[in-house]
Amino acid sequence: MNIAIIIAGGSGNRMGQDIPKQFLNVFDKPILVYTLESFQRHASIDAIGVVCIEGWESFVQSYANQFNITKLQWIAPGGGSAQESIRNGVNALVGRCSADDIVIIHDGIRPLVEPSVLEDVITKAKEYGNAVTSMPYNEQIFVISADDDTTTTQYIPRETLRRVSTPQAYRYDLLSEKYREAFEKGIGIAGSNYTNTMMVQLGVRLHFAKGSDKNIKLTTKDDLELFKGYLAKDKDTWLK
Repeated sequence: MNIAIIIAGGSGNRMGQDIPKQFLNVFDKPILVYTLESFQRHASIDAIGVVCIEGWESFVQSYANQFNITKLQWIAPGGGSAQESIRNGVNALVGRCSADDIVIIHDGIRPLVEPSVLEDVITKAKEYGNAVTSMPYNEQIFVISADDDTTTTQYIPRETLRRVSTPQAYRYDLLSEKYREAFEKGIGIAGSNYTNTMMVQLGVRLHFAKGSDKNIKLTTKDDLELFKGYLAKDKDTWLK
């Protein structure tokens, strides 16, 4: 099976709204629903789980009923950090899947995941055991000087960099084992760590899959306006 875990456990303070950003309505539909629909429509996805911020579980289920998200099979509680939330989602899979099943982790506030991106990350994870959506880095990266943070004498060649986001996909046995190890040892779970950074810190070689510039993360009001622009542009092809 291919099982998606959609992470919707954040409060979204940077958006500056009164409700978590994943539940903001855009053209009369919550952002999270757009994300869920991308997975619902994809033939390779067998089941969906949502990791939800406390107090919003009933809203997720109601939206799933309203918008016919029939693949939603469970809702897990969010944690105090992104890594705790993902771990909760992984733990919710105990008894639900086999060792070689593929688990796709995706941010609930990345609603524009394209079918080809999702298909490639699943295909590569089946072949290698893991896959992370990635894109080339097109800007120049300079390192701040140790003695003066307003200057630099060193840069990182952009050809050596990839920017990685979600969706990410892993064999269930690898994912379960590494989350257990990470929380036992306190490795890769603090701050801005995510599944991919945790895996690397625990010695796992990650494999790149196809990415897309359209796969934006809705963090600020400007991101929200960009999302609306994409919807307006594409409404004749996929927007319900």
